[in-house]
Amino acid sequence: MLNWLKIKLQYLMPKHAISRLVGALAAAEAGSLTTNLIKIFIKHYKVDMSEAKQSDAEDFPTFNAFFTRELKEDARPMKASEQQLAYPVDGTISQLGDIRFDTIFQAKGHDYSLTTLLGGDNKIAEPFKNGKFATIYLSPRDYHRIHMPVDGKLTDMIYVPGELFSVNPLTTENVPGLFARNERVVSIFETPYGKMAMVLVGATIVASIETAWAGTVTPPAGKNVTHWSYPMDCEGAVSLKKGEEMGLFKLGSTIVACFEPGMVEFLEQNPGDITRLNDVFANITRPKQD
Repeated sequence: MLNWLKIKLQYLMPKHAISRLVGALAAAEAGSLTTNLIKIFIKHYKVDMSEAKQSDAEDFPTFNAFFTRELKEDARPMKASEQQLAYPVDGTISQLGDIRFDTIFQAKGHDYSLTTLLGGDNKIAEPFKNGKFATIYLSPRDYHRIHMPVDGKLTDMIYVPGELFSVNPLTTENVPGLFARNERVVSIFETPYGKMAMVLVGATIVASIETAWAGTVTPPAGKNVTHWSYPMDCEGAVSLKKGEEMGLFKLGSTIVACFEPGMVEFLEQNPGDITRLNDVFANITRPKQD
């Protein structure tokens, strides 16, 4: 009954307004109030601050600065070889496996459309049909910067307006099409092994989604799908190496990564398994393309 009520309240509450208000508060420099809030958060969620470049609550002028804290340079050494994908985030596997033509599995009883997830353009979605996907949830205690699992050149970025439902396990199991109805930022990369989509999914109280090349993409929230194309080999091209930062969340959310058919084979993993940035994610099963 309590879980049912939690879900119903999400449909009713003004999620965008609440999220923007929380975002404004998280960006405020409130001195001791900010410091005490950070200390409470660290204690409640058991955040491991020994891995952060700045480890004391007093080091952060705003809650956002704390939440998007950087790790020490040696905290996540690259463990994936050239022929392997690296985990792009610290988090927990929600689901992973095959894309069944245009269908991605969300949770028991719930699927959603790959094409809708990527913004509704069939030309963008076509290369990923019958490929692989992985959905990784970032909890409040996790490191909230997203890194590249493989070398890639950016070809497209798509902003997709939508809802801001929570993306925690309870909501994932009960809200149909969750990741294809929430606000999100889609990045399409050409890698040496094929195409890869990295989808940064917004959620309740996620105050901002940023990318390394464009800065803040949202807020403000738009009303229309917006598509940017990027050159591959001239001025304005965006090329990122495996392990480089590609984006971040201000407050937590979820990523969905999609890969072309025949490109990768995931290691033996199950929903609920913990992911660690730069650990081995999958074997790359396609030869490197020149």
